[in-house]
Amino acid sequence: MLRKKYIFILGLVIALGVGGLVTTVGLGFVLKAWWGTPFEAFGFGGSPEQPVAFPHTVHAGTGLLTDSEGNPKLDLEGKEMNGLGLDCIYCHRAVTESPYAGVPPVEFCVYCHKTVGSDLPEVKKLLEAWDSQTPIRWERVHRLPDHVRFVHEAHMRYFTQPGNILPSGEQAMVASAVCSTCHGEIGTMTEVKQVRSLKMGDCVDCHRANNAPTDCTTCHY
Repeated sequence: MLRKKYIFILGLVIALGVGGLVTTVGLGFVLKAWWGTPFEAFGFGGSPEQPVAFPHTVHAGTGLLTDSEGNPKLDLEGKEMNGLGLDCIYCHRAVTESPYAGVPPVEFCVYCHKTVGSDLPEVKKLLEAWDSQTPIRWERVHRLPDHVRFVHEAHMRYFTQPGNILPSGEQAMVASAVCSTCHGEIGTMTEVKQVRSLKMGDCVDCHRANNAPTDCTTCHY
């Protein structure tokens, strides 16, 4: 009888310990997601799988391009290849005149890729979508709550206005530098993921630093 009692107590201690560990891990996961970005686990955080693996490193980056084994990519003349260094607004053209950054239509991509890289597997997906007149359904990476109003055009205009001196003393930025303030260095990302919390406190701190309004109606309907 005494032995059974000890076994019961031991089992209870183990169960409480496991339960406490699970609770602690779960609470830590929720708190990190609440105050920052989620852990990259169980489908949370990280980069969502896209229908076409679009390499921002090639289009927006300027660094040395490498293959899956880390070897430098070479052009037809045997020279090492670097990213094109395109500014964000070259593709996301709506960002300077619309609340939304927008994603370029398939037609825009095909304009270049009819002749460039048409033998690449991911480009072939793009061309097939164009031939079949099928839209590419990209998976959204950055999302704010529905009750938050964020106007890209206003932020782009403020930070890129010629001659504008920011409160920090810096001159106005180029568009890509404005984008990286919230989205991170996209040009270095093989797969785009959220790197900044984009919580309300994050936005309010930025507004205060730039003498922007902080009343509720600025961002909330």
